[in-house]
Amino acid sequence: MKTFMISLKLFLLFTILTGVVYPLLITGIAQLIFPAKANGTLLVRDGQAIGSELIGQHFNSVVYFTSRPSVLSYNPLPSGGSNFGLTNTKLQKLVDERKHDFWSFNQSDSLITIPAEMLFSSASGLDPHISARAALLQVDRIAKARNFNNVRRQQLINCIKDLTEGPQFLCFGEERVNVLLLNLETDKIQ
Repeated sequence: MKTFMISLKLFLLFTILTGVVYPLLITGIAQLIFPAKANGTLLVRDGQAIGSELIGQHFNSVVYFTSRPSVLSYNPLPSGGSNFGLTNTKLQKLVDERKHDFWSFNQSDSLITIPAEMLFSSASGLDPHISARAALLQVDRIAKARNFNNVRRQQLINCIKDLTEGPQFLCFGEERVNVLLLNLETDKIQ
């Protein structure tokens, strides 16, 4: 009985420590040091959350830049990729469909090489970035849909250049552009 009581007390102590104290401590530290990231880096406009800088969204309008494909329809709860290998026929079919869709949606020449991130979904299915090249391939479609003259078209290109982020820690990954931020800036071009 004595061993049981000691075990029960230790169980309750560690339950309180690891189930209450530790999570509250870490949450408090995160709120103090990184409040935006701790709250999901939500972007708010007119009191409404319009998205997160860290989670990709679906943009299917001709007036907006399109995001990288997502196997999970940009749902952050199950988060994951398709796990198809490069030799999988389903993946090959998806890539062919995405190529055709990209060319037709952007009214571009089928000889243009499409960046890989526009053909393959990311491992999480939630990547909010595309390459600057993928964004530049969409400029003509957006400029035409928004009736931009050459000056506004150049402003659109400048937005891509201004929002292009370098590799993380100067060495991991490639240059990229956040699609949501780019679309918000695109809306500001008058």
